[in-house]
Amino acid sequence: MNKTSIVCFGTHNFATTILQGLLDDPNISVDLVITAPDKPVGRKQEMQESPIKLLAKEKGIPIYQPEKLKIADFKFQILESPNLKSSILNLQLGVVAQYGLIIPQSIIDAFPLGILNTHTSLLPKYRGASPIQTALMNGEKETGVTIMKLDAGMDTGPILAQKTVVIEPDETYTTLDTKLAKIGQELLLKTIPEYVSGASKPVPQDNSLATYTKQLDREDGRVDWQKNAEEIYNQWRGLTPWPGVWTIWKDKRVKLLRIKPATDIVDIKDIGYWILENNKIFIKCKQGAIEIEELQIEGKNKQTAKEFINGYKNTAL
Repeated sequence: MNKTSIVCFGTHNFATTILQGLLDDPNISVDLVITAPDKPVGRKQEMQESPIKLLAKEKGIPIYQPEKLKIADFKFQILESPNLKSSILNLQLGVVAQYGLIIPQSIIDAFPLGILNTHTSLLPKYRGASPIQTALMNGEKETGVTIMKLDAGMDTGPILAQKTVVIEPDETYTTLDTKLAKIGQELLLKTIPEYVSGASKPVPQDNSLATYTKQLDREDGRVDWQKNAEEIYNQWRGLTPWPGVWTIWKDKRVKLLRIKPATDIVDIKDIGYWILENNKIFIKCKQGAIEIEELQIEGKNKQTAKEFINGYKNTAL
């Protein structure tokens, strides 16, 4: 049996799990990894390679990192690179997982079997850039993974397979992303041979049921204390570690690194008011209160609630 030749598009940890599954499948040959360019991170702005690039380098897979995908550049990369295997000239299928760049129709059409996308929601619900984060922020009880055939729209292509996943009450972005990556890997590996053989056919989405998510930025993490404690906790679940949730204290931005709905709160009358008591920090919400377990004041190191209180004893915040 001939191996299915695949190009894998991806960037983040989720995509690394997908790539590892493809590499472990004896019937698949991953002949090229396309990922986002290296980017500067941290105070020192040191260049950081994407997780999937690190795995591809380890496995000796050719890597392509365009700023923007164009069919002419794509064909040049395939045809001119001396490192590519000869089998890459017979590429059959693309696989995309949390890539981060728009793939134009011209490149989708370059693959005889098209491109399959492993999307982290039950499409057509939560199309777009932040399906995991949005599901958590909205307090959803379940989500899932969809294997769809990519088209030029925003997650609008026909569906090949789906699997539903329960969201635990204290699930965070990090844990849910990891869970969905493993399930997505299993579902994709089951779907590919069925699709390649023609045994399964894509089914169009019901566009009337579609909902969309947005590209997140730092402002999305700002806490509105006029919301209730559960809503703010869900915001933290979805936006930690990035872009993170934060508030303002004494004209300084404070990252709320670890929080939970308060269970043993003191009497707090004013919304947004901070209370320090028994080595704990509480902030009043519209309904209930949030307990801050770990925080980081702008320009300072991260602190536990106890460490913060020791530094600001008897301070009315």
